[in-house]
Amino acid sequence: MSLLECRGLGVRRGPVEAIRDLDLAVSAGSWVAVVGPNGAGKTSLLHGVTGLVPVTGHLRLDGADPRRLSRRQLAGRVALMAQQPVVPPGMTVRELVALGRTPFLRQFGTETKHDRAVVDRELARLQLAPLAGRAADRLSGGELQRAMLARALCQEPRLLLLDEPTSALDIGHQQTVLDLVDAQRRERGLTVLAAMHDLTLAAQYADRMVLLDRGRLVHDGDPRAVLRLSLLSDTYGARVEVLDRPSGPAVVPVRPASATG
Repeated sequence: MSLLECRGLGVRRGPVEAIRDLDLAVSAGSWVAVVGPNGAGKTSLLHGVTGLVPVTGHLRLDGADPRRLSRRQLAGRVALMAQQPVVPPGMTVRELVALGRTPFLRQFGTETKHDRAVVDRELARLQLAPLAGRAADRLSGGELQRAMLARALCQEPRLLLLDEPTSALDIGHQQTVLDLVDAQRRERGLTVLAAMHDLTLAAQYADRMVLLDRGRLVHDGDPRAVLRLSLLSDTYGARVEVLDRPSGPAVVPVRPASATG
């Protein structure tokens, strides 16, 4: 069953048509990685799904048109973990994570017992409880990404959108964050749609990959079908080698022959 369905989807960013005539179906419980060069439309697609920018065409999220949902209804279906999180100075980790409950707060912003329990649960699940009282703007990159993931999960969404979740992290913290996402996906039945820059990491975690270029779909399939030398060379204009490994294909940049001679 498709949790997310797009047909003829379009997204504009001012005069630029960032996404054009896109057909995409994302099955419940799957992990789909959206890849492509800079300017391909990866972030615009995520922002369109979550309602941050207007879209045209057919869009259904858990059977409903997100454009017709209330803020509370939409927040219970989809959560976005942004690429560059904004952390207000002086805010504690617990306060940052609790922002995930904001769409569900009653009048005057009063937290309920359930809201507090959800926040405590996510702090514990992502091993953030010992950091709950620390200033969030003093966290390391990996700790901050964990806090932002906890914030997104506090919405109790069915679809989790990740926008380059590991772009500022070293390889160890990249693996930690992606392992956490995958564990939560399996435990809760989450569906993940992730814009990812690192093709090798994307291939290791995603069931499917969607390759975009200048707002259009180039290819949609399993990682080995998408990470083919001809497709990558044409789309990225890059010299690469694709290695077939048991954990998934690895994409390795290759220097020109003249530079290695």
